[in-house]
Amino acid sequence: MRTFVFPGQGAQAIGMGRELAEAYPAARAVFDEVDEALGENLSALIWDGDIETLTLTRNAQPALMATSVAAMRALEAEGFSIRDAAFVAGHSLGEYSALCAAGAITLADTARLLQIRGTAMQEAVPVGQGAMAAILGLDLATVDRIAREAAGDEVCQAANDNDPAQVVISGHKEAVERAAALARAAGAKRALMLPVSAPFHCALMQPAATVMGDALAGVDIHEPAVPLIANVRAEPVQQPGAIRQLLVEQVTGSVRWRESVQFMAAQGVTEFWEIGAGKALSGMIRRIVPGAATRSFGGPSDLAALRG
Repeated sequence: MRTFVFPGQGAQAIGMGRELAEAYPAARAVFDEVDEALGENLSALIWDGDIETLTLTRNAQPALMATSVAAMRALEAEGFSIRDAAFVAGHSLGEYSALCAAGAITLADTARLLQIRGTAMQEAVPVGQGAMAAILGLDLATVDRIAREAAGDEVCQAANDNDPAQVVISGHKEAVERAAALARAAGAKRALMLPVSAPFHCALMQPAATVMGDALAGVDIHEPAVPLIANVRAEPVQQPGAIRQLLVEQVTGSVRWRESVQFMAAQGVTEFWEIGAGKALSGMIRRIVPGAATRSFGGPSDLAALRG
């Protein structure tokens, strides 16, 4: 049994998707439609721009989605189908890519939503007031306890439960720094402050959640072709109203990636195909489910391995 998974922010790279667009008209059409929906030449930034500009949240989110959906369209041109999967799932913004690929939200609406989301998340907290840190070598329960202890009257919480030995925390900068120090004292292998522009997936993102609630209210959402494993629930959802609500909750809620992968594996999924830029999710999945078969598809050269 197979599932398609879609990467989140951090996977962006200059040139991503270019070979897909050159090899597959359907993939090129994705980038053209995203450019038109946003009223700007995002594809030029993706292929020939500078990484600092591409990494800005308002650019990175639609860019990564466009690359993932272009990859899915290329796979479809090669005879694969979204319906070949038992589930779809995405890491943070990748959840939007998954929903678009599964036909729940149109490509144009997805691009516009992600640009709104990226801008709102960037503007929710003044620069320098928030931070995120990756805690390596401690489990979620331990990190959660440390985050609560470090928070005091500020915000510090587990933002991404990525795999058994990697949890990302998010919140006020000083609280995150206190938590990182406590994690090191508790035996963490590493506690790394992350080079991010805002403290994603924590209560400080509430202004962005409000913005997304308004934006999503004006968008048609349909039942996806296959169930989505939602970030904030780590369980399948297909009902459009539930999807809309969970996308709002996702802005401030934790990305329960470890539990999501465990759920899919428990349902019989043995192959995880990462669709789009990078291979970060594949590494997490192998740590969550040792022995799981992972494949990545981000360009034409990856096709042979998928057919193997």
